Amino acid sequence: MHALPNSLHQPIRLHFYVNPSLPPGQHERLEVDNPLHGGDRVERDQTLLNFGLLGPLSLHYGCTPVETSAPKQRQVLALLALNVGRVVTVPTLIEELWGDRPPRSHATTLQTYILQLRNALATAGYGSPEARQIIGTRHNGYLLEGFACETDVEVYNRHLFAGRAAAEAGDQHRASQEFGHALQVWRGSALVDVRMGPILEIEAASLEESRLCALERRIETDLALGRHSDLLAELTLVTARNPMNENLCALRMMAMYRAGHVGRSLQAYHRLRSILNEELGVEPGPRVQRLLAAILAGDPGLEETSPLSPPSRFTVRHP
Repeated sequence: MHALPNSLHQPIRLHFYVNPSLPPGQHERLEVDNPLHGGDRVERDQTLLNFGLLGPLSLHYGCTPVETSAPKQRQVLALLALNVGRVVTVPTLIEELWGDRPPRSHATTLQTYILQLRNALATAGYGSPEARQIIGTRHNGYLLEGFACETDVEVYNRHLFAGRAAAEAGDQHRASQEFGHALQVWRGSALVDVRMGPILEIEAASLEESRLCALERRIETDLALGRHSDLLAELTLVTARNPMNENLCALRMMAMYRAGHVGRSLQAYHRLRSILNEELGVEPGPRVQRLLAAILAGDPGLEETSPLSPPSRFTVRHP
């Protein structure tokens, strides 16, 4: 395999020229210190490489889709995209691709995958050398240059953090909107069409856990806004999909109680208890049991429309 020119290993330096009349975050032009031109500054339009990871893997260079069909290429691409701006080491990539049984030619094969991905970017970028350099080479690893890339995971996290900040500030309407926007970014299960090795499996599981927490937070803020009746159908579905999730069961119990369905609220508890007993041999946690006792006692605190920060005995806790 031919070695890549040294210029392809050098970082691209960007210079943004801001027009004060434009909205924040928009630039009048972008100039690049391009190592392929001897460090000369070259002006070009700002172009981002956009990754979709929260669902089927997708990749666009500007508006042009980048085709990557080989399974192991897609594994490499997904792992790099989940670590935009950070080096993914060669040993990490090898573990993801082949586990503890890499072929003898693993180093050369990995270099070939990287070269093929760079070629795909160059094709989508109409031969632009900058497109190839978005996948950078570093000591013992590779990375996607952060300046040129955006992933739907980043978009999701921005909405998630904004929702948490709004909730902490007591702005429940804004919190509900931001958590809702975060969930709308998802197009299916994370990396649903990517063959996953041990590293990507952990990454995908972490994303799915975050998604579930975001859903709990959105439902909790909607309860605080008095939308309990509107939540019943959704909570029936999500508790059926997550039958041992005590947080979701507690939220469903609360919504049913506030909607006047005390009997169904108690049924939800006993269904959870039965599943936990059969599957794990344990009882529901103290928090859910205290909620049950409050429902049986008709505790007036359950009628409050602000469960985002109620007495601790009714709080749905999050990691």
